[in-house]
Amino acid sequence: MFLKKKLGQFFLHDKNIAKKIVNSISFKESKNIVEIGPGMGILTQYLLLNNKNLFLIEIDKKYVSYLKMKYPIIKNNIFHKNFLNWKPKDFFLYSFTLIGNFPYNISSQILFFIIKYREYIPECIGMFQKEVADRITSKHMNKNYGKLSVIMQTFYKIEYLFTVNNTVFIPKPKVKSAVVRMLKKTNNINIKIFFKIVKTAFLYRRKKLYNSLKILSLSPDFYKNPILKKRVEQLSVNDFILLTKYASNFLK
Repeated sequence: MFLKKKLGQFFLHDKNIAKKIVNSISFKESKNIVEIGPGMGILTQYLLLNNKNLFLIEIDKKYVSYLKMKYPIIKNNIFHKNFLNWKPKDFFLYSFTLIGNFPYNISSQILFFIIKYREYIPECIGMFQKEVADRITSKHMNKNYGKLSVIMQTFYKIEYLFTVNNTVFIPKPKVKSAVVRMLKKTNNINIKIFFKIVKTAFLYRRKKLYNSLKILSLSPDFYKNPILKKRVEQLSVNDFILLTKYASNFLK
């Protein structure tokens, strides 16, 4: 096993944890499964027991070669790619379950990839650094609640499944990990104004929303909403959705 620190490689070696992760997938949401960063295939071996429509995206060329030899049945579905530059439609994948032990160093980028391609991804089972899992599952009035919490929970129902101790990885990371399940939700909102409101509100989180959102220069009637007297951490995810819908009525 050769590790590249710059790729944030920590390999799970506990088969019971691997089985538990794979068993967290519903398999009802999609016939196709895409695994990110399979490495030496500890999840792959159990994924293949239930689904042959499996696609592997691996950035490290040596593991691509290893996986093609180990799992010849899916060798044509194993790709040497940077997942962040991967486009599902280029592979004729329009609906798939996403799974992986996600690298700590690109966690946020992976989450924004999921949001970008949410119409393709009805379900995701991911292992993240515990701190990230806490953030994306956090509710308002909690210290972990932030921009990422609101964005992810607006488009996905997110469930914190279980914590994973650092002793089950090679090499052993300094932090714990956690596995979460995401199931896509449908919210009919103006995406552009939603992102503007959320990002701006958390950028100036010490201010009341009336003041922080002034920079957006929306119609004056928008700023009469009493909810804008609150600070950002006081707003629930649903409050942000309602505020976005309200703002859409006052766009100049």
